Amino acid sequence: MVTDRIIHIGHSPDPDDAFMFYGLASGKVKIDGVQIEHFIEDIQSLNERALKEELEVTAISAHTFPSVSKKYWILASGASMGEGYGPVLVSKHFNTIDELKGKQIATPGRLTTASLIFKIFSSELTNIDIPFDQIMQRVESGEFAAGLLIHEGQITFADHGFRKIIDYGELWKSRYGSLPLPLGLDVVRKDLGKELAQKISLGLKQSIHYGYTHQTESIPYALKYGRGIDPKLGERFVKMYVNELTVDMGERGKKALEKLYQLGVEHNLIPKIDELTIF
Repeated sequence: MVTDRIIHIGHSPDPDDAFMFYGLASGKVKIDGVQIEHFIEDIQSLNERALKEELEVTAISAHTFPSVSKKYWILASGASMGEGYGPVLVSKHFNTIDELKGKQIATPGRLTTASLIFKIFSSELTNIDIPFDQIMQRVESGEFAAGLLIHEGQITFADHGFRKIIDYGELWKSRYGSLPLPLGLDVVRKDLGKELAQKISLGLKQSIHYGYTHQTESIPYALKYGRGIDPKLGERFVKMYVNELTVDMGERGKKALEKLYQLGVEHNLIPKIDELTIF
């Protein structure tokens, strides 16, 4: 009797990731010959796990991939890419970049793509990485002059009295036109082999498709991970980051990654990648 291979899959406790993985997590989508065990952790923890090669398949920040590229391939499905939107730098008391010079900015983790983008485009500012879900509170208290928001904070900050200084997704679009801003990826460990990697890639694509075609199931499931946002905002956030590029990043998504990594290398922030292999 042939037993299924156990594959450990990591994703973050965020509505967009939960939506993508609903088909697999619910058992409505299956990968032949594979039994999945899900690990749900914040993205910085998953980035750290990837550095140690702990999970066969995992969501990671796009920033992390150059550091694990010798051990993981990128999956064509599952990427989070912003089409004119992305991490947002906000403050309670300041309005411009010049006003923030010499002050401390809170950013959401050393391996997050938000922190990479911040360092590429705002290198004149000083940042300290803290847990992403503490940023608003610690800017509010005055501990930090400003904070870089990811996840649902990107669309709720104004409701909490914060002022937008920069939306890095808008800045990216102004400079690179049609290229989306790559933020998150799903990757598969190379030791699984190409055949199994392709099966997993197809399974994830089917899971995303299932979520889109069964939104009465997948949206409520995703919103359980919305950290208090209302259903309307939660659905908006999911659909911001689960789009056609999530189903398959294609050539446009690959070129966006190449641009991000080119900029990161030019700023001495990431190691160089010889070639992007995407399944």
